[in-house]
Formats: sequence, structure tokens, C-alpha cells
Amino acid sequence: MANPILECVPNFSEGRRPDVIDKIAAALGSVDGARVLDVDPGKATNRTVMTLVGNPEAVVEAAYRAIAEAAHLIDMSSHKGEHARMGATDVCPLIPIAGMSMDEAVHWSKVLAERVGKELGIPVYLYEYSAKEAYRRNLADIRAGEYEGLEVKMKDPRWSPDFGPESFHASCGATVIGARDFLVAYNVNLNTVSPRWANSVAFDVREVGRIVRDGHPLTGKIRLDAHGEPVRQPGTCKSVKGVGWYIPEYCLAQVSMNLTRLADTDLHEAYEAVWESAHRRGLRVTGSELVGLVPLESMLKAGRYFMRQAGRSSGASHEELIECAIQSMGLRQLGDFDPRRKIIEYAMEAPHGPLVSMTLGAFADLTASDAPAPGGGSVAAYMGVLAAALGAMVANLSAHKRGWEAQTPAFSDRAEAFQDIKNKLLRAVDEDTKAFEGVMQAIALPKSTEAEKANRLEAIAKANFRALQVPLQTMEFISPLFAMLEHMVQQGNPNSRSDAMVGLQAAWAALEGAYWNVIINAGPSTDRSAETLEAVSQADSLRNASQRIWERATQAGASLLNP
Repeated sequence: MANPILECVPNFSEGRRPDVIDKIAAALGSVDGARVLDVDPGKATNRTVMTLVGNPEAVVEAAYRAIAEAAHLIDMSSHKGEHARMGATDVCPLIPIAGMSMDEAVHWSKVLAERVGKELGIPVYLYEYSAKEAYRRNLADIRAGEYEGLEVKMKDPRWSPDFGPESFHASCGATVIGARDFLVAYNVNLNTVSPRWANSVAFDVREVGRIVRDGHPLTGKIRLDAHGEPVRQPGTCKSVKGVGWYIPEYCLAQVSMNLTRLADTDLHEAYEAVWESAHRRGLRVTGSELVGLVPLESMLKAGRYFMRQAGRSSGASHEELIECAIQSMGLRQLGDFDPRRKIIEYAMEAPHGPLVSMTLGAFADLTASDAPAPGGGSVAAYMGVLAAALGAMVANLSAHKRGWEAQTPAFSDRAEAFQDIKNKLLRAVDEDTKAFEGVMQAIALPKSTEAEKANRLEAIAKANFRALQVPLQTMEFISPLFAMLEHMVQQGNPNSRSDAMVGLQAAWAALEGAYWNVIINAGPSTDRSAETLEAVSQADSLRNASQRIWERATQAGASLLNP
């Protein structure tokens, strides 16, 4: 199982004093094992959203320190801002990212909430998956009345805090803590200064929609159902919360949304829904703003969508898809949008490893040096990268060929498939060298005593098996390329057949190279374990099946290129 990664996105009620924001951010980043990925202040909202990731223990400790610092530096009795709020640390959600369940995130949220209530004396409410009662699950319900109504609200037994004192804390207010799904905070900009018009658009889009009135839409009598509850006209986007507001800092109104389940409504879908509603009302969308971070897949989906809308192939590189999404949704209208900071996977680690990040010349020079790595495994993986890249190029050229418009979607899908394989093989370039370095580290272990010798031999066996698994996986990534490139040779743009043929030969060289790395890392045939023998058998099967397609495709391609 992957190491557990927990995300924390605390919202602090301060967006105008850089010195205060910096001190809170420093407290949040003061724990080993947790890393601050983003600090996003807003002057008009007077609110700063910070993003932290790491192992659960470190994240909870860092969040506690930041909440304590905010309690010391922020006085809610004098706070003003556009965003709803009830505390110095208004809300502090924990989101499981990898290697842990929602139940585990709930556990850690309660650990944090209890400590904040007990040690800092701040009233704490649990929400979302951590809520003890269903009526407390929704953040908007807990925060209703905001800071100004909190003192009276806390006197109602239904709204006594889950942790901490039951009396009003004038300077800190109250904090809401809980485990939730990944949420994207996203604002779409309109060419109006009217919050009323922005609200109308928000009501069209958000899931709960708007209350139905008889007569005038604003002043008419509220229509009630058989149970006496207001009748609502649902909005167009599921799992979206939204409101309209005016931002003096930018001199425009925004539709401010929380996308609470991206599987229901993703970034580009929310943008398009706002665009359609605004257009019906005679308004224009001028751009948008992402608060906090967004998953890579959301940006890639948006890029593919807008590529297709423009009649272009969606089989582009990640960089091109991301830039297309940024441009199409106007994500730079109000400030810089740096994918390395705003996309969560990129913020956690570089998109490429050290070898892939090199120039071609530097990679060749390092390979040619007396350094033992990178070696044949990494070079084989990179040969596969080039084979997939050539396949994507031919597919994209075919998708854009004049007169072939009817085939554009099919070639676009093939280009996407080539890009996916290319990206997997790019990671394998560095993974192969890392696996080799693991073997070297195992060999360097001490061997003075019998116990040390036994430990060293066990470590070498494990490292060698890992070094075998990486090129085997490389073979698995490469094997689909042969049929895909065969199709490009025969059915793709005739002007690019030679490129597809080069890709075919590069794929074979890559697969053969990976195969021999499997064999050499498997060790002598007489010493192979059962799992090693199974891995070698898989490699033999992949090689044999791929060779048949490669030979057939090469022969067919040769007849087309040299009739």
C-alpha cells in the first residue's frame, strides 16, 4: 500500500495583512513530513486558503500549530469580508489523497478537533463525514448566521459545539473541522458589477437551484409543497454549491462555486454551465479563478474538451492540454496561473524525474560517461517514449488532414492512447535507474557478521526482483504499440507512413532492450525463485506476441513505402 497522504486545506479569516498571513503559513509549514503547497490570499474576501499535504501525524500537528497562530493573530470582532465566516480559522477540512480511507481521515479530524477544543479553548464543530448528526454535515448550515450570530446560536442546544467550550469566544469565534472529499473552489468572472445578476447565474447552476415564487421572481410569494416546504427549481450542475458576489478588488462580479464531487461536475463543465446561463441573460464570461489547487486530471479533461470543441485532436501532450485549459477558461485573467503551483500532483513533486528533465544532449552525455546509470533499461524505456511519440504525431496529423474530418474523432482517440503510453514510459526512464541504484545500495550493505551477510543477501534478492519488475512493466507498456503503429502505417496519413515505420522499429528496439534487462536481472536460471520464473515467462510471452505483429507490420509497411 502507498504511504498515506492526507491533505489539509485550512481557511483563515485574513487576506489583507501579509505579515499575519506569512506567520500563519510559517506555522503550517513548520513540521517535518508535511509540506505547504499553496497560499492563496484574497483581499476582498479577507480570507486566505492554504494547502498542506503529508503523512497524517505531521499534517494534524501542522494544522494545530497554524490554528493556534491564527487564534493569536486574528481578532474576529473587527473582521469584515465578502466570504461567509465564523472563526479565525473558519474551516479546516482533511482530505484523504492516497493510501488511506475516508474513515481514517475522519479519525484524524477528530484527533485535531479535540486538541483544538481542549488545548486552545476554541469551540469546534465537526462537519461532512465527521459530523455526528446529519443536520450538521453541511458547512453552510453550521455557518449560518456567521460570526455575528454565533453567540446566540451557541445557546441553542442543537448547536452546542462538538469539542471545546460551549461559551462564545469573542476573538476566535468557532472553527469547523472534518473529513471531506476533494473539493475545488472555483470562481467564474462576469462582465458586470451586479451581485444580483451573478446570483441569478449561480442559482441557475448550483445543485439546489432557486426557490420557486409565484409572480415576480424576487418578490412573489414562495411556492410550498404538500409538506409546507419551499419548492425549488434544481440547478444544472450536480454537486455544485454557488453564490454570486461583487469583488471591488477586481471591479467585477463572480459566480463563486465549490465543486464538491468532480465525478459529477468537473471544472470545464461548471465553466460551460456558467457561460450558458450568462449568455442567456445577456452577460459575458470574461475569465475564471481557481482558489487553491486542482487535480491534474481535471485540467487534462478540460484541455481535451476545449480541443475537441475547436475541432482539434485531443491527443496532445499534458503541457499543451493544460495550456489549452488555462487559455479557454481565462485562468490568468486575475493573476498568474502556474501549473507547478496550482496542480496538486505537480505541487507535490516535479512532473518529470531527473533523467527525463535533462536535455537530450545531457542525457546522451550521462549515458556515455563511466557512470553505471542510466543504462540499457532507461534507454529502452526512452526508445519506447519516442515510438509512442511518433505514433501520436501520425495520429494527430491524420486527425487534422483535410478531407478526413469524419475520421478526426477516431484518430484523436488514438493520439490520446499513444500519449498515455508515452507518459507511462517517461516515468519508467527514471524508475529503471532508481531500481538499479537500489541494487547497488543492497550490494554495499555490511557483511562482517553472519547476520549481516544474511540481511545483505535478502536485500540484494529483493532489489534484483524490483530491478526485474521495472523493465517487465516497460514491456507491458510497449506491447500495445505494435498493433497501434501497424494501424498508423496502414491507415494513417500517407505522408507520415515513414514516421510510423520509424516508430515501429523504435518500439521493437525498446521491447527487446527491456526484455534483456528482465533476463539479466532474473539471475542464473538455476537460482530463480518461483516469482522470478513467472516474471520471465511473462516477458517471453510479451516478446513472442509482439514479434509476430512487428514482423507483419514491418513487411506490410515496406510494401507501402517501396511499392
